[in-house]
Amino acid sequence: MLSKRNFLLALSLCLASIALGGARAQTALDDILKAKTIKLGIPTDYPPYGFVGPDLKPIGLDIDVATLIAAKLGAKAELVPVVSANRIPYLQTKKVDLIVATLGRNEERMKIIDFSHAYAPFYQGVFALKSTAIKSFDDLAGKTVAVARGAMEDEMLAQMAPPTVIVKRFEDQAATTAAFAAGQTQVIATSVANIGVLSQKNPGLGVEYKLLLRDSPLFVGIGKGEDALRAKVNEIILAAKADGTLEKLSQKWLKRETGDLPL
Repeated sequence: MLSKRNFLLALSLCLASIALGGARAQTALDDILKAKTIKLGIPTDYPPYGFVGPDLKPIGLDIDVATLIAAKLGAKAELVPVVSANRIPYLQTKKVDLIVATLGRNEERMKIIDFSHAYAPFYQGVFALKSTAIKSFDDLAGKTVAVARGAMEDEMLAQMAPPTVIVKRFEDQAATTAAFAAGQTQVIATSVANIGVLSQKNPGLGVEYKLLLRDSPLFVGIGKGEDALRAKVNEIILAAKADGTLEKLSQKWLKRETGDLPL
C-alpha cells in the first residue's frame, strides 16, 4: 500500500507527464515551420471550390486559400485530395495538417476538431442566364424555377418567392440542373457548388447568381488543441480579409461578395 508521501509523489509525476504530453501534442505549427511543408486537404470534385483544371492540376477557391496559407507560412503546399467522408479522419490521423475543403462548422464537429475564422461563403441561391433580369424575389413572379423536390432550396423558395412563381420540381439535383441547362425553366434554385458543376460542363451557358437563399460559411479545419496553428491561420485569414484578397477570390470563383464572414 502506498504511503501518503509516495502517493503524492506518484500523483505529481502523473500530472507532470500529462502536462508534458499536452505540451508536446501541440507541435503542428512547429513541425510545419521546421519542415517548410504543409499538407492541406483539398477537394478535387466540387467546383468552384476545388476541381481538376485543363492541365490536370487542382484549381478553385479552396485551392487558392490553401496555397495562400502555405505561402504565408513560408511552406511548400502539399495538396492532398479529400472527400466529405475522409477529410476529418485525415486530419485526426495527421495525414493532413489542415482541411481547406468546403468544411462547415457545427457543434458535433467542434467536439473533435477546431476551426479557423470563416474564409468564404457557401450558399444556396437563385441563378439564371445573364439576360434574365432578376433583382428581387418579386421579379420571380410568372417565371419558371427548377428545384430539387424537398431540398432546402425548395423550402426556402416557398417562403421567399411570390405565389405566382411557377416551381418545377425534379427528383434530385442532377435532374434539376439538367432541366435548367436544357432550357426547361428560366431560373434554378440550387447551391453554388451545383452551379459550379453546371458551368464547368456548359461554359458558354452564361449563368449568373441573382438572389441569396441561405449562407453557410466555410472554415479551415485544424487539429484539436493546435492553438498556435489556429492562431496563425486566423491571422492569415484576417489579413486576407482586410486587404481584399478574400473578396477577390469570392468574386472570381463564386461571382458574388463574401458577405459578413463570422469569426
